[in-house]
Amino acid sequence: MLFFKQKEQKETVRELKAFVSGQVIPVEKVDDPVFSTKMLGDGVAILPMGEGPAGQTITAPADGEIAMVADTGHAVGMKLANGAELLIHIGRDTIALEGRGFHVLVRQGQQVKAGDLLAEFDRALIEEKGYATDCIMLIANRDAFPDLRFMSGMEAVQNETVIGEFA
Repeated sequence: MLFFKQKEQKETVRELKAFVSGQVIPVEKVDDPVFSTKMLGDGVAILPMGEGPAGQTITAPADGEIAMVADTGHAVGMKLANGAELLIHIGRDTIALEGRGFHVLVRQGQQVKAGDLLAEFDRALIEEKGYATDCIMLIANRDAFPDLRFMSGMEAVQNETVIGEFA
């Protein structure tokens, strides 16, 4: 009897879900040239809205591995199961807060599933200190995914609304 070994299939990520609840805008509309000119990658931003956890927590938009956690807690990088290199940046210029208002719940090398909690942030503190709370998601290696499509112009619900699709 002949047995055929099945090929191990690489996990495929088809969708990116909202990582925070709020209004989704194209990255080009972010009021910071580092993001709006796509210097770090292409993506979308979400202007967090709502009270409670959905407006002040960041969740994984897809399955992957934590590739980077900023010392200040304002940014988390992921390598998705399909190879996409993703960056989530909480607020604009929030590195100046030196970690105040941020609590990261993951570590580098950790495997996460879509919807897993990555970080918490104090939206009121960020605003009180004069910083914008835009939460920006970028794909750094966008060229490797020519069929990736981002959606914006809607209000997103964390872990439910699709904000990106890989063809």
